[in-house]
Amino acid sequence: MSKKRVYSICGMCTVRCPIQVDVENGEIQFIQGNQNIPAMKGALCPRGVAGKALIMDRERIQTPMIRDGERGEGKWRQASWNEAFDYVADKLKAVTEKYGARSIVFSDRGGPFQDLHKAFVRGLGSPNFCNHDASCARNVEHANLSFSGLGRKDVVYDLKNSRHVVLQFRNIFEAINVQEVNNLMDAMGNGCKLTVIDVRANISATKATRFLKIRPGTDYALNLSVIHEILAHYLYDQKFVSHWIKDLSQLESFVKPYSPEWAETETGIPADEIRAFVYELATAKPAVIWHPGWMAARYTDSFYTCRSIYIINALLGAYGAKGGLPLANKPAHVGRTGLKPLVDLFPKPTEKRADGAGWLYPHISEGPGLAHLMFHTMETEDPYPLKAYIAYRHDPLMGFPEPDRLKQIFSKLDLLVSISFTWSDTAWFSDVVLPLSPYLERESIMACKNGLKPYCFIRKRAVDPRYDTKSDWEIISGLSSRLGLDALTFDRIEDIWNYQLQPTGVSIEDFEATGIVPLANAPLYRPIDETTFKTPSKRLEIISDKLEKRGIESLKPYTSPVKPPEGQFRLTFGRCALHTQGHTANNPLLSEQMPENILWINTQSANSLGITAGSLVRVSQNGYSETIRANVTDLIHPEAVFVVHGFGHTLKVESRAFGKGLADNKFMKGGLDIWDPVGGAVAFQEHFVTVTHAV
Repeated sequence: MSKKRVYSICGMCTVRCPIQVDVENGEIQFIQGNQNIPAMKGALCPRGVAGKALIMDRERIQTPMIRDGERGEGKWRQASWNEAFDYVADKLKAVTEKYGARSIVFSDRGGPFQDLHKAFVRGLGSPNFCNHDASCARNVEHANLSFSGLGRKDVVYDLKNSRHVVLQFRNIFEAINVQEVNNLMDAMGNGCKLTVIDVRANISATKATRFLKIRPGTDYALNLSVIHEILAHYLYDQKFVSHWIKDLSQLESFVKPYSPEWAETETGIPADEIRAFVYELATAKPAVIWHPGWMAARYTDSFYTCRSIYIINALLGAYGAKGGLPLANKPAHVGRTGLKPLVDLFPKPTEKRADGAGWLYPHISEGPGLAHLMFHTMETEDPYPLKAYIAYRHDPLMGFPEPDRLKQIFSKLDLLVSISFTWSDTAWFSDVVLPLSPYLERESIMACKNGLKPYCFIRKRAVDPRYDTKSDWEIISGLSSRLGLDALTFDRIEDIWNYQLQPTGVSIEDFEATGIVPLANAPLYRPIDETTFKTPSKRLEIISDKLEKRGIESLKPYTSPVKPPEGQFRLTFGRCALHTQGHTANNPLLSEQMPENILWINTQSANSLGITAGSLVRVSQNGYSETIRANVTDLIHPEAVFVVHGFGHTLKVESRAFGKGLADNKFMKGGLDIWDPVGGAVAFQEHFVTVTHAV
């Protein structure tokens, strides 16, 4: 009997928690959180423990597939890996020869392993790497950059030591990061207050000290009133503010009209409750975390909401503070050398990005760019044609508005490739599907986790692939060997690991015991100094020169959101603990626990329409409709309805998910053109629907 324990990284969502997997005779027996990381406490979320069901699923993609009919028709022929690699490589060569390498686009789901993907795109000679972040946290990233010069991951959420945590664009107990959940629960056990601001009482709200049910689209109004109250009553951290915040007088003048009484008329939250909330925050400073958000692609002013959150954190002295937003440490901050980047194997392309990031929109960082503007370029061929698209674990037909329009756009491509371990709408519409081994059956490149105590970590395969699938490094190597990219043609994962580890003083063997290699002996809280903030003034800038030079206001006056037309509701969506968007809807274990989404609708609104709990309702917009069960409740704002995202699958190859629930992105007419021009993200929640009894 053969037994082993494998340390690896979960792949059921983008958090990628460290795990340990017990294997016996080549079969997985038990999966849990890596017990060598104290904050994990050996725990995983429901998705994490469903990893075994993923690899056992006979409906997942089992072999390379090449389209044998029209796009989306569902006619496929099985292919060998050699044939599939040759097919894709030949198409990429043809596109490069006719249009140039810049006409190739690659998108992924982001995360710690994207260095390999970036290297591949650079090797091809294209500047057009992007990820899904335009549908998630681009507004957060650019908000912090415009204020502090730091990216959103350059600060840490020190939840365990916080005295007051505010969740506004973050649902921490459903969009689960296990370490964050455990740290917040520990803090709450020690007296930390939790405030949740949302249009509905999500699970996080049920655990909160204070829940503020806000009118949809008015988050910026609430935040301006909070800033007003902090400044009007000198509740800020005066020492921190005097040293590190520039342009305070401009902020004071700007927020004068935005009192709690004014905010009450916009948000529906009583002025007295806003004041009580602000005083609680001030009492807890500087150990305060107002989380700037994860999925902040909501409204056309969400950038300014995120920016106001960073301003509030700064006013309370949270930047750099224990229990607040201390600075994230990279290896160099603790006297170590980080992993050798694979992306440096190739020079950065000189071509401009097709989405305009960094040049047409100089306030938008190049990084992962803006995927929806890549799609616009595919449609218009301005500034140049995009003709080949590789989507790695990315399903824009489920994750972006207007999937029918996207299909028309993708139809203009000469090549569409999906690299995925499960079927998806995008994979089904592709020319070639390259089956990725699920995370329990694959290795990945090494990565480093920056934080108070940075560490390097490794993902190893726990079991051999059940079907004819490959790891991403094998897929990239197979394509690279045919495209002349010798630097990325590896025979063994160990060769990649050894390359990455060259400057670190760490060996592969150092990961055997726990799967991680700490780069520091203890958490390091670095003090704020003149090198911290990457702005022209080296301070936190209320007025951003970078924005102002573009004619963009650093402090944008509030505009009241459009109210739903008579008989309509603002469509909102979010996450739950059991599913990761559309990626897990067909998982055998998770679909059994939650087979479909339901429509949250306010009791008063439902009563006026004669809708009762559990009844089948029809949701409609612009002549399109779907049916869904109703959840009638007082715990959602009357102007909104809500669904969990990722349902409404229409592929029969996903038998468990087929025809169950509602696909929210199909109710976003014109949605590809509705985005936040300052932060860059799509504005998903600027759409209205009608709800009636289903006949």
